[in-house]
Amino acid sequence: MKGERKPRAVLVAGCIVGLVSGAGLGVVWWRLAPRVTLVVQPQGSYPAQFQPHEYLSADVTFAALAAVAGIAVAIALANMRREHLVSVLVSSLFSGVIGSAGMWWVGIRLGAVDVAGLSASSTSAVTIQGPLHVTMPGVLLVWPLVSAIVVTVLALGDWTVEIRMRARSQS
Repeated sequence: MKGERKPRAVLVAGCIVGLVSGAGLGVVWWRLAPRVTLVVQPQGSYPAQFQPHEYLSADVTFAALAAVAGIAVAIALANMRREHLVSVLVSSLFSGVIGSAGMWWVGIRLGAVDVAGLSASSTSAVTIQGPLHVTMPGVLLVWPLVSAIVVTVLALGDWTVEIRMRARSQS
């Protein structure tokens, strides 16, 4: 067919889109996610107060951004090659893994704080915003899982349309 893309082109596009959007969303995650306030002393560091909501908020922010990216990328890849959803599924899974890893890497690099170095060089207690990190590693799987769900819904929609068309043609 004219205009039909090869599965390899969808895979390459998915990897590129995952890498670029993951890096961009890493910057967004770094800007949006709250950080834990730490007290750094020469003996070490500890949270300024009991603040589990800060850790949870950073993870939820990551998961929300990853879910939106999973939906958007899977739909975009399905528009590239709707006639063969297996290649879209594989591509969106690769895109999700690469995008989540890129988002995590950029976010923690931008939000990095050398707590050990600051602790070694300080002579009195200093209050700082702690480093950004993911405390629940499962949120790294949100993007690929949401992408897989979107492709599954698209496949089920195509399947039901095909069943209805067959039923109409037989009657």
